[in-house]
Amino acid sequence: MCFGVRDAIALARATAERTPLTVLGDLVHNESVLAELRAEGVRFEAQPDAVGTRTVMITAHGASDRARAEARGRGLHVLEATCPLVQVAHRSLQRLVAAGFHPVIIGKRDHVEVRGMTGDLAAFDVVLEEADLALLRPRPRFGVIAQTTQPSAKVRQRVTQLRAMFPDSEVRFIDTVCQPTKQRQDAAVELARQSDVLVVIGGAHSNNTHELVRTGARHCARVHHVQGAQELREEWFAGAATVGITAGTSTPDREIDAVEEWLRVLAAQREVAHPPAGVFSLATD
Repeated sequence: MCFGVRDAIALARATAERTPLTVLGDLVHNESVLAELRAEGVRFEAQPDAVGTRTVMITAHGASDRARAEARGRGLHVLEATCPLVQVAHRSLQRLVAAGFHPVIIGKRDHVEVRGMTGDLAAFDVVLEEADLALLRPRPRFGVIAQTTQPSAKVRQRVTQLRAMFPDSEVRFIDTVCQPTKQRQDAAVELARQSDVLVVIGGAHSNNTHELVRTGARHCARVHHVQGAQELREEWFAGAATVGITAGTSTPDREIDAVEEWLRVLAAQREVAHPPAGVFSLATD
């Protein structure tokens, strides 16, 4: 689990011990973590007008200044849990707009992080696939950033394609993909190349987890995405000598440990010939 997610969860728990708390949106994209927080009294609402507590929290994915102003306008006390690396992306985008660049965000249009980035903008474009670039109209200057959990290789490719499509335009790119995402993507590639089966652990709605799945599938024929050990199936590992494990940035360590333990028990049951330290590989940060 990355530091931004850990800090957001810790702040929510500490606040809920003192006063009723509502989080605007999902604090993290991990169902087991959200269930724990609900059990501890933390409430979750999508819009400020549905909040029934005095205190609200902005999620780790961030929000627009407009959304914060709306919450404060309703008399709510707003706590900030935005990941510092997401805040860097917001500031980078603001600098590009202030310098006269038309903003382009490489990411998923409907993702909460991207909505937070674009919520204060009068004009912008969001692109993800190559086909999205064809919808852009010429601009003298393009300012490009990325959703923090997008694959670095895809982001660089889109920037290169944008420059090729508009050779007469100035394209300024600021790399806002966060370091934990880059590290997990790089580790997933190396691990997938060494593994017969790759297990990716993370929430069903976690963008960086889905990207790990897609990255792993390019280098390993057998990739399985699970939210926890309870979803593992013995038949997935038939004939496998090496199983790799990686996880999204919002996955708790206990869920990773549980998956690793499940696999080690399975290996022991099947009397795998390899020594335990060589049977399973683990790539987490």
